[in-house]
Amino acid sequence: MKREEENKRLERLKNIVLNMPDKPGSYQFYDINNEIIYVGKAKSLKKRVSSYFHKEVDRYKTRVLVSKIENITYTVVNSEEDALLLENSLIKKYNPRYNILLKDGKTYPSICITNEEFPRVFKTRTINKKTGTFFGPYSNIGSMYTVLELIAKIFKPRKCNMPMTTEGITSGKYKPCLEYHIHNCYGPCIGKISMEEYRENTRQVKEILNGNTRELGMWLYNEMLKKAEEMKFEEAEELKRKYVMLENFMAKSEVVSYTIKDIDVFSIVTEENDNMVFINYMHVKNGTINQSFTFEYRRKLYETEEELLLTAIQEIRERFDSHAKEIIVPFEIDWKMKDADFFVPQRGDKKHLLELSVMNGKQYRFDRLKQAEKLNPEQKSVRLMKLLQTLLGLEKMPYHIECFDNSNISGTDAVAGCVVFKGMKPSKKDYRKYIIKTVVGPDDYASMQEVVRRRYTRMREEGTTLPDLIITDGGKGQMSCVKEVIWDEMKLSIPIAGLAKDNRHRTNELLFGWPPKTIGIDVKSELFKVLTNIQDEVHRYAITFHRDKRSKSALHSELDDIKGIGEKTKEQLFRHFKTIKRLKEASLEEVATVIGQAKAKILKENL
Repeated sequence: MKREEENKRLERLKNIVLNMPDKPGSYQFYDINNEIIYVGKAKSLKKRVSSYFHKEVDRYKTRVLVSKIENITYTVVNSEEDALLLENSLIKKYNPRYNILLKDGKTYPSICITNEEFPRVFKTRTINKKTGTFFGPYSNIGSMYTVLELIAKIFKPRKCNMPMTTEGITSGKYKPCLEYHIHNCYGPCIGKISMEEYRENTRQVKEILNGNTRELGMWLYNEMLKKAEEMKFEEAEELKRKYVMLENFMAKSEVVSYTIKDIDVFSIVTEENDNMVFINYMHVKNGTINQSFTFEYRRKLYETEEELLLTAIQEIRERFDSHAKEIIVPFEIDWKMKDADFFVPQRGDKKHLLELSVMNGKQYRFDRLKQAEKLNPEQKSVRLMKLLQTLLGLEKMPYHIECFDNSNISGTDAVAGCVVFKGMKPSKKDYRKYIIKTVVGPDDYASMQEVVRRRYTRMREEGTTLPDLIITDGGKGQMSCVKEVIWDEMKLSIPIAGLAKDNRHRTNELLFGWPPKTIGIDVKSELFKVLTNIQDEVHRYAITFHRDKRSKSALHSELDDIKGIGEKTKEQLFRHFKTIKRLKEASLEEVATVIGQAKAKILKENL
């Protein structure tokens, strides 16, 4: 019984891992008491966590850790650096049993801008808010030094530790150091740069450290043009130097900032016509994310997103005993809380945190659907068919879908193809090819009508089940010609939809009804991808058939029209004479030596 339970546990965990994303993030292992026993980071969550469950893992400590795991959660982030920062903050908060090597309280360095009259900029591991403003932390030391180097080259802040004051500068108290002489400092100590200019430089440094490089870049660019118009070319050249260096700079990580002291972040992810709701919660303390969970809710009535989110906020804050005074939410909530205020960020670090929360909610929803659909492959098809039925207002679920397409070159070798999808999957045994018989010239509409008429006349005569939906590869024109045959002429009540293309020949909308109307469906959605897959498949099928037919026509020779000359005989003749021209020039006796007297006589008479 224990072996069976152990196999079930591993199977359940492996199923979670299989549906993890191939993105950077932090993962957490839980034991039977729902306590975090290990926190890790990964460039690819799926690859890293799956490595724990490989059969060839022979490290004793890893096997012991895996034997204790009862559940796995994870948080997706934007970069490897963010994953490292998140892992660090979670380890410090939960002190997991198996992260023993990381219990040294290591702190990543930050960049400090002091509160002095002439501020300094330097790296530090000691955070004291009275000293100045702190930016970071930086898990990637190299990127931190890149930032400091950029600041030093563009703005040249002072590096000395003197308690510099305006009075001291006026009285000539200070002397310039080597940094001034080698042009690494503007020399505020001897009044070579005013306090106003120095503080403007400091403000721009803060913009860079806040990640607002685009706004600063635009300001530098406009100032450069302004100075050039004023004929101040030296100043314009200096601004250009700063602008070019800034353009090549990579902004810092977006996950954390010391300006954020204690907040809760909530986001909600819903899907139209779906009762499932996913709410992500993140708690940020002293600039680091120390909690991140996604919860599932199910709509019982027709609750709005605001009602669902408000209910979840109260439950989740109580569950995690959160007393944060500020709650970040994705939209305005018309409700007052006793001990906290709602805030909808528009830019900056808080906006980035909200976007990260939304990304985690969407990822969780995607993974849950993927996991459920792996256990039950038909679930995805049924879900998409129900969604399409709801969007189009169909009486029955569109299990059987057919799509048509024509193919010809200036009306020659005109053909058409019909592909059949059942349960949102191609049913290739039901595909059909058609050679256009009654239409002369390149008339796509008439060709489409001929094929549709032949297809459904035969199906009706044979008593074959008619499709639940017809999709035309085109807009209103194609829909109109199919409607004339199906509805007006044959009196069949089969719904007709159309997939229309934009000016760049890219499918961009679904049409339905008469007169046709655009159906609101996201072109990036799973359903739209399935519909365009149907369209691509019928296009491929028709083009392939047309290409094959055209190839056969090109290979047709005068020998094909001579009765009594078969494939083997033609092969013998071409092997010996190579071309029709040489065959015609050959004598009857010469041809007879290859294929015999009787066939040679027939051949010569017909040629």
